[in-house]
Amino acid sequence: MRRILPYPVLSLGLFVASILLSASVAPPSLALAVLLALLAPIIMLALGVDRVRLKAPMAIIRLAIDVVGDVVRSNWAVSHIILGRRRHERTSGFIHIPLDLRDRYGLAVLAIIITSTPGTLWVEYEAATGRLLLHVLDLVDEETWVRLIKDRYERRLMEIFE
Repeated sequence: MRRILPYPVLSLGLFVASILLSASVAPPSLALAVLLALLAPIIMLALGVDRVRLKAPMAIIRLAIDVVGDVVRSNWAVSHIILGRRRHERTSGFIHIPLDLRDRYGLAVLAIIITSTPGTLWVEYEAATGRLLLHVLDLVDEETWVRLIKDRYERRLMEIFE
């Protein structure tokens, strides 16, 4: 079975995404979905992509809930800044955050979380030192941001991936 579907979750995800994007279950749409679901994982296998080992599945749910809440709160705060209610109070800036997380998949998820949250942007990661350069639209207290990233996201990602 592993020869046909080396990454079964990826195959399922691609199949469902293809059907949803085409908004049809007509035979051509199903054929394309099956083709994607079978070929993409084989290409991933040929590229030598490591399998992801998730160690704490429940932490994924807790992390997802936190991320959704943070994105909603951040959207609200950024809208207030953009619409001018807090335009003059805002101080943007760059901060360095020392990360203990070294797993490349965990770092990729952290980059997605940070960049998808309005008002923050992953700028640079120095692999040798483990330092993340982060831009924050409304930088009030650097230590608060460091604690937020390390305690809220990095700790959970280390629990999941390392």
